[in-house]
Amino acid sequence: MQPAHHAPATSTTLTARALLLDMDGTIVNSDAVVERCWRHWAAEQGLDGDEVMKVVHGRQGWATMAALLPDRPMELNHADNARMLAAETADVDGVVPVGGAPAFMAALAELPHALVTSADLALATARMGAAGLPMPHVRVTAESVGASKPDPEGFLKGAAALGFAPEDCVVFEDSEAGIAAGRAAGMRVVGVGPRAAAYAPDPHVTDLTRVRVTALPDGGITLSITG
Repeated sequence: MQPAHHAPATSTTLTARALLLDMDGTIVNSDAVVERCWRHWAAEQGLDGDEVMKVVHGRQGWATMAALLPDRPMELNHADNARMLAAETADVDGVVPVGGAPAFMAALAELPHALVTSADLALATARMGAAGLPMPHVRVTAESVGASKPDPEGFLKGAAALGFAPEDCVVFEDSEAGIAAGRAAGMRVVGVGPRAAAYAPDPHVTDLTRVRVTALPDGGITLSITG
């Protein structure tokens, strides 16, 4: 037998009745587009692109702009947000599934799940299509909520649409704002990808190849997670 050279992997098992999935950074890798669009906006505003990229993930665009430029009139943020959504929807170059996402989504096909994203429906449809992932029948997009993540409204609406209590739902998220939103909704949160590790999600995985989904006879869901 060969000696082990790595620390043993940690294993976590969660049970749920429904799963709520963020999109960007969680099941779809759209970092290339996000980086292009936001660095262009940062340059227009005379802001440092690296600093802007630290705060863009997870929120709706107007909320990011308000955080970066607190004295800026909100109508300008909403106008820029609309312009950026159109640009991001038209630009799918480099949009790919997160590792393991196709098999993960296939495993969820007959199970209760919803997309809860800060993107609007047009952008979500474009990115899910570019990544070759099926669009969930239940989705909560930017048009569906009055408050952006880290507010829990989107996740609470997703749970309600599926007919489950918050404590029966598990959230998959990659960003600080998204993890905070899931927690505020009273849900357990699986952190996905490099950004998530810093925000102490319940378990953390590098990508979705580390998650195995099993349907239980009573309609529940078991998540076997290897860290």
